[in-house]
Amino acid sequence: MGRHRATAVTALLTAMLLSCCLPSASSAAPPAGGPAASPFDTAPALASLRRLLPERADRFRLVPVVRPATGDYFSLTGGGPDAIEIRATSGATLLSGVGWYLEQIAKADLGWPGDSLNRLPTALPAVAGTVTRAATVPHRYALNDTDTGYSGPYRDFAAYQHEIDLLALHGVNEVFVQTGAEWAYHQALQEFGYGDEELRAWIPAPAHQSWWLLQNMAGFGGPESARLLQARADLGRGIADQLRALGMTPVLPGFFGTVPPGFADRNPGARVVPQGSWVGFARPDWLDPTGPVFDRLAAAYYRAQRQRFGDSAMYKMDLLHEGGVLGPVDASRAAGAVQDALQAAHPGATWVILGWQDNPSAAVLNGVDRSRLLILDGLADRYPDADLDRDRQWGGTPYAFGTIDNFGGHTSLGANTAVWVSRFQQWLAKPGSALRGIAYLPEGTGGNPAAFELFTELAWQQGPIDQERWFADYAARRYGGPDPHAAAAWDLLRRGPYSTPADGWSEPQDSPFTARPSLSAATAATWSPTTMRYPADSVRAALDQLLQVAPTQQACEAYRFDLVDVARQALSNQARELLPQIAAAYAAKDRATFGALTGQWHDDELLLDQLLSSDAHFLLGRWIAAARAWGTEPAERDQLEYDARSILTTWGGRGPSEDGQLHDYANREWSGLLTGLYAQRWSAYFATLDAALDSGGEPVAIDWFALDDAWAHRTTADAAEPAGPTGPTGPTRPAESAEPTEPTGDPIALARSVAASLANSPGSGAS
Repeated sequence: MGRHRATAVTALLTAMLLSCCLPSASSAAPPAGGPAASPFDTAPALASLRRLLPERADRFRLVPVVRPATGDYFSLTGGGPDAIEIRATSGATLLSGVGWYLEQIAKADLGWPGDSLNRLPTALPAVAGTVTRAATVPHRYALNDTDTGYSGPYRDFAAYQHEIDLLALHGVNEVFVQTGAEWAYHQALQEFGYGDEELRAWIPAPAHQSWWLLQNMAGFGGPESARLLQARADLGRGIADQLRALGMTPVLPGFFGTVPPGFADRNPGARVVPQGSWVGFARPDWLDPTGPVFDRLAAAYYRAQRQRFGDSAMYKMDLLHEGGVLGPVDASRAAGAVQDALQAAHPGATWVILGWQDNPSAAVLNGVDRSRLLILDGLADRYPDADLDRDRQWGGTPYAFGTIDNFGGHTSLGANTAVWVSRFQQWLAKPGSALRGIAYLPEGTGGNPAAFELFTELAWQQGPIDQERWFADYAARRYGGPDPHAAAAWDLLRRGPYSTPADGWSEPQDSPFTARPSLSAATAATWSPTTMRYPADSVRAALDQLLQVAPTQQACEAYRFDLVDVARQALSNQARELLPQIAAAYAAKDRATFGALTGQWHDDELLLDQLLSSDAHFLLGRWIAAARAWGTEPAERDQLEYDARSILTTWGGRGPSEDGQLHDYANREWSGLLTGLYAQRWSAYFATLDAALDSGGEPVAIDWFALDDAWAHRTTADAAEPAGPTGPTGPTRPAESAEPTEPTGDPIALARSVAASLANSPGSGAS
């Protein structure tokens, strides 16, 4: 323990030395350690820059420098317009320098999603002197274990490449790579008595594989075809290689003992611990890491993984995730054996583990070399600071300050950003702090650009971030120039959904529209907040301000995305006010009022769907078309479409959906999903209440799972030509979808319709 404390103190002193000795933003010289020769190839970073800024990439000169012992940095210089020189310690950090230039000097935004690049001046502004920024922590990690399932399990290489470009642009250097991870299991287990077909039947379909890798479930939505298995492995290798090319670390799944049924019967001496169930799913068995067979299987796994995906310095795995069964196994010895197997395959590698619920336990930490561990704190902003003494709780183990500001890919707006900007610096400055990074861990990405930009900036600021000033600057660059109404809108959003407290939650509330119908419906997903986490009028007022932004700023993509998103949230919040009124009218048997209010609910659903249809990021059709594009014949396309639909709705079969309460865990307000399912539910429900008012009896119960499951099993009419073949970067031609895949309608006009509807609605708050 003393050695770890000494290491932490040394690291803190190093960070202090870095902040003292590196040049400030006004300094004229970059840090010492600049290269005499190029230490890395800048071509991949230049290729990324050409994708991100196709018309202006040649305005930047990218210069590689040797990374000093103090860690990553970038410096910017430029004596005149269009002569911007960026020096940095890796390809990704070069892009981070470009990102800093765009935001802080050119005052433009390239977000995730949305940008204001069309507002960049023809001649890029010069850099005054030399601007230098150094990372305050070495680990800048991104992506939750569930990201593949909730953000898009059927993306192609171009989509992942764009994601990597954006992550690098915002300072990330470590990315979890899950796509194709089934390959290593499939190959290794064939050496231990299993055949190709039974292994492919054990592997879930892509949208559900995240939870199989977490040892929560197996087989759902499968079997995976041999062709799809190969194609996903090819894609995973492409993703990993793209990260390596930019000097980023692909974090690969490690092996900790997940095995198919019957493993002990086929492998004498193996000790297997049944894992019971996880929210209605039968969990895969766990091979005792302290037993005689584990080392051989782990070696076979890592050998197969290396052959297909190459090596890495970081491997992600969690023991006994969310209720796993330890049985007779000693936790400390098991953890030590898992780490030993990793070190045997990859000497010096870091084991990455999620800090979630009671994991990692003290017993697990006591069995490992903690200096080779990195804990991703998934609860860092969720609870009061007094409850989270990570240095004491984890015994000086290196950890990253994390946030899970989104569960299930929900479209709700907001995050605990005020907690981030105060707590991160406080924890980093603690004497002996083991804080070594940040971890951006929403369960679904690509829908909350302000939160993404603010959180990733934590690692590049030498001192505390002024949240009020940050949002003011964000408002100006987000739409390509200052505007008083944009500033007012984002200040309202800052004080509302982006200043929720650490009160046991880290995400905003769900939309009532997405909930299983009930007069007391408070949440759609079982584990979401049941009440508003901020004043609803902050979003409503922000919408009014956004609609007054100058027409020149309205022309950018970022404005249109934000306008749709804020209007969506305002209408969703209004539903929390409307539903109690409907309940009161029903209880009073006031047929006229009940009919008028349920009619308004219906109209709001239709208006919301129209609004969402005006932006490509809110289209169900794209989600479905992407899934079908990976199939090469009708049955496989239908299978993959069910996988994609079910993860959004039933999640699994009747047991997990109902008894396990997984239904609607991934609820989201998307055009096509709203009118195609959610509105159908509410119409059916209100019809039963209306009939009950007529008869004087009780409303007829509805089998919600049956309704949802029928929607999940809907299949899109096949295109005239098959989508295949599938190449190493994904489908070579997209399949057609019955759901629209292109936006329709004017987002500004539709947002005005939402504002008008809200103005005519009673009240100004929500419960």
